[in-house]
Parts: sequence; structure tokens; C-alpha cells
Amino acid sequence: MKLYSVHLGTFKLDGGAMFGVVPKSLWQRTNPADENNMCTWALRLLLIETQDRTILVDTGMGHKQSDKFFGFYYREGDHDLDRALGEHGFTKADITDVFLTHLHFDHVGGAVEKTTDGNLKPTFPNAKYWTNQRHWDWALNPNPREKASFLKENLLPLQESGQLEFIDAPFEDQLVDTPLGFKVLLVSGHTEAQMLPVLEVGGKTLVYCADLLPSTGHIPLPYVMGYDVRPLKTMQEKAPFLEEAANQGYYLFLEHDSQNEICTVQHTEKGVRLKETLQLKDI
Repeated sequence: MKLYSVHLGTFKLDGGAMFGVVPKSLWQRTNPADENNMCTWALRLLLIETQDRTILVDTGMGHKQSDKFFGFYYREGDHDLDRALGEHGFTKADITDVFLTHLHFDHVGGAVEKTTDGNLKPTFPNAKYWTNQRHWDWALNPNPREKASFLKENLLPLQESGQLEFIDAPFEDQLVDTPLGFKVLLVSGHTEAQMLPVLEVGGKTLVYCADLLPSTGHIPLPYVMGYDVRPLKTMQEKAPFLEEAANQGYYLFLEHDSQNEICTVQHTEKGVRLKETLQLKDI
């Protein structure tokens, strides 16, 4: 198994929304805000190459929404998937599987693209797209809190193409097998049935943290996003996850941290805290 970090551009979100009830005087130490209280976040995907599969984990925002839509998120840098995959010698046609941690627009937007005649089609023509039935149903019938994050133009073309597949993920807070050669941890604090890939590579464990742990600034337990539908459950999920990560020396791949690609954690008198930051090539 070979792993590649796929870097798209950055975007901005309100710091208060990203840290919930934690005061700005605390969270700005790790995630400084601009004059509009906006913090910068990464869109960092993971590419997994095995003997018979090339798997992309999440897809970024894509390009099919309007300039007005993207204007709310202050995108910077190059968000082009062709460029990002090409840096590692791959094309979109090489992708056999797209694994979607969840279906919020910043994770699934790049899964569907607009054709020159204005129609929508899956971005990866040869890929199966993987989610789970619980989360799919949740996304198609969104609650008012998440409705703006679940966009039908990101979802229905996948179903209509026949490329959509479901992972059997009935249980919470435990590892679930997948047909893709890795397990997933199912968590439901941020959104219903989010899936975190857990990869065993060379005797080491790497976890793609998605929105359970967006950045190193979110390691302390109360630092939970205001976007989470069940913030107390997020804390309940983070606590044992970070304990195990510290005990077992897990490498935590950070999808949204604009500065840090991977981190490890350790036990301290204040609880589990950051140990070190690394890049994928360092492990």
C-alpha cells in the first residue's frame, strides 16, 4: 500500500463556528483569525494505491457552484483535482474508488462535475463511490441545521450513474470492515454515520480524521465545532479516540489543518495534547 497526500487549495470559515463555545482568546492561539474573524482551512485528500485499487478519500469542494456560493468561503490556491492528482502521476481515470467520509459539500463537491453542456456527471468515470446507507438517507433528507451542506447536485448524479456503493456500517464507536482493504471508525457527533478510514501501513496506524478532528487546534475535548449536530457526542467520541491514539501512537491525518498534515498526540497533566507534527513522507 502506498499513500499520497493530495493538496487542494484553502478556504475560510468563521472561527467561532469552528470552535463552538470556546472563547476566541483561546482558539486564536492555534488558529489566528483575520479582520473578519475568518480562519484558514485546508482541503487535504488522501490517495491510497494498492495492488488492484487506486482509492481517493474525499474530493474537496469542486467547481460547479456559483461564484456567489464560493464567495462565502474565500477560496485561495488551486482547487483543481487534475493538477493535484497529476502531481503524483495519476489522472481522474485512474481512480477506481472514491471513499466519502461524509457528504457535506466540502468533502463531496468534487465528486460530481459540470459538463460543457451544463449537465452533471461523476468526476471519476471509472470509480465506485462509497458511502453508507444511514448517512446517505440522512443527507437526502437533511435537517435544517445541515441543509446548506447537503447539496443534491453533489449526490443525485452519483446515484443516477449507477456508481454509488454502500458500506455496511451499522455500529457506532467500533471498527467496521470495508471491501477496500481498510477498516473505518463510525462516528455520529459531527453528522450521522461519518466514516474515518483506519489504515495499517508498515506496522503503523494512520487515521484520516475528517471532521472528528479538523486540526491540531481541536485536540482538547471542549474544542468542538459549532457545525456539529451532536456536540456532546463528538466529545464522547473524541475522548476514547484520542486516548487510544496516544496509547498506540497513531498518526492522525488532518484534512482541514492549513499548517499541519499529520500529528501525533500524548498524555499530559491537562489531558491528551499534541505531541508532534509531521508530513506523510516522514512516517
